[in-house]
Amino acid sequence: MNAVRAVSLGLVSQWQKNRLQLSRVWALSSPYFLHAEERWHARGLLAACVALNLGMVYMMVLLNDWNRVFYDALQNRNAEVFWQQLRVFALLATCFILVAVYRFYLTQLLELRWRAWMTRDYLERWLSNNAFYQLELQSQHSATGTRSGTDNPDQRIQEDVQQFTSDTVGLSLGLLDATVTLLSFVGILWGLSGGFSFELGGEAFNIPGFMVWMALAYALAGSLIGHWIGKSMASLNFAQQRYEADFRHHLMRVREYGEAIALDRGAAVERASLQVRFGQVLDNFMRLLRVQKRYTWFNSGYGQAAVVFPMLVASSRYFSGAIQLGELMQISSAFGQVQESLSWFISNYSRLASWQATTLRLTSFQEQMSAIALTPTPCATPHVLGTALNVLDSAPLTVCLPNGEVLLANTALHVSAGDSVLIRGPSGCGKSTLMRVLAGIWPYASIASEQDFITSPEALVALPAGSMFMPQRPYFPEGSLRQALAYPDAADHYSDDALRQALSDALLPHLMTQLDTESRWTQQLSGGEQQRLAMARVLLKRPRWVFADEATSALDEAGEKVLYEQLLALVRAQGGALVSIAHRPGVAVFHQTQWVFTPAPEGSAQKFVLEVV
Repeated sequence: MNAVRAVSLGLVSQWQKNRLQLSRVWALSSPYFLHAEERWHARGLLAACVALNLGMVYMMVLLNDWNRVFYDALQNRNAEVFWQQLRVFALLATCFILVAVYRFYLTQLLELRWRAWMTRDYLERWLSNNAFYQLELQSQHSATGTRSGTDNPDQRIQEDVQQFTSDTVGLSLGLLDATVTLLSFVGILWGLSGGFSFELGGEAFNIPGFMVWMALAYALAGSLIGHWIGKSMASLNFAQQRYEADFRHHLMRVREYGEAIALDRGAAVERASLQVRFGQVLDNFMRLLRVQKRYTWFNSGYGQAAVVFPMLVASSRYFSGAIQLGELMQISSAFGQVQESLSWFISNYSRLASWQATTLRLTSFQEQMSAIALTPTPCATPHVLGTALNVLDSAPLTVCLPNGEVLLANTALHVSAGDSVLIRGPSGCGKSTLMRVLAGIWPYASIASEQDFITSPEALVALPAGSMFMPQRPYFPEGSLRQALAYPDAADHYSDDALRQALSDALLPHLMTQLDTESRWTQQLSGGEQQRLAMARVLLKRPRWVFADEATSALDEAGEKVLYEQLLALVRAQGGALVSIAHRPGVAVFHQTQWVFTPAPEGSAQKFVLEVV
């Protein structure tokens, strides 16, 4: 009784998992086929693929009937029918090849177009509302100190989308093919197999369509055993994808920070760290490999036994003279088609497990991007005022860290045109976090009440138009120097003279002749040169308001003085303001006001207080 209950609970659990998997697949698939701009093209391709799959099944039915006539001709030594059937076979084979080729081509085309649409959609959502930045914050921090966000979004967009579209199309059409094949051949097999008669307890019994029941029993037994052997494949595949992605991610980090690692003599540490991560890849793969080995043992034996099983069952009728060789071969072919259709689950078990893991990864990625889009934080998009309102204002803010600690509480910020503000404080106090709040990209900020909003419920900070932020580590796209200098604008927006003048003003005259040189500028330029190139970008675009976060920390004091003089002259000429973060005392002379982070009184709910000096 307990065993029956355990089996029942297992079947219910598996049914619930299958329903959940199908709901996830529908959530990922329906936008393309129901709402995309190219949905009618997609539906047409899908319909063509379905029609070609049905055509392939029909060709197999014709070939099955050909088997009977051909082998009967061999048994009867009928040369005329033999050569006639060879001509029929040539025609059937030609049609079969045409259907097979175009089924392959259109299926691949459908997968490609679906993948292209999903990739564009995911890129749009990932790069909108700074979702890529917020997802990275979530993956690094949580209230419990564990990773809670999306790991390796690059893998999900590049690899998982490709695998999902390929597996979904392949498995769906494969299941359709198996279903139609089963419906087509089960009638043939039923008519050919005859009945099975036996006596039990003095009474005679006859089982009609005996071969059909044997095929069903064979496939059912194989499916249950195969599922029992390979049920851990889905979780192991999911873990394998994660470990592989983490290993690749850290390899990329070593490449990105190669110079710093070399200077720190950190190769041995990085080697050990990479070996640990690669060890996780190997350990999980070995567990997956052992499961796959056991499953391959079973699946290979199951497939080989299926070759002779129908011959064995039908041999008694053949040797008794009830059927001829052609009918025996037709029974064997029909049994194989029915058994293979019923065994679709076994044949695709490994692929189904991988598909389930990929679907789960994409679903979680999509859900987190949707959550960011549907519930944007108030400071995610700071309200930009018109040029007539040339001021920075904020509501009384509460700024938190990702771990939940309150950095600042009830802190209002105000900067007028013509001001120059220096933000000071010990390292790690949250100066850069405050700059991110001003930029509107920090999601862990709030206000006390709705009445405190400066402009609208969508904004915590009223940011003046014509603002530009300078991070400590600037970003430069790979490509020509003019593209790196104009980023994110198009390079053709600026003349060569303007580009060269900006480089000269930023103390980079040696780069003036390299505007069309393509390189990885982040790796080629030193830290000081990168900061000067970022300064050249500001001098080129001439914003009214400039927010600089340790933007000259890699420069010598003489170069820093020259660039700050130009920066201050720029914002004054534009009628704006300058807000800076810096540690060097020499920078203070370029600022009229200072915001100083000081430790909050003991017992306070916040870590720091922002004092205006």
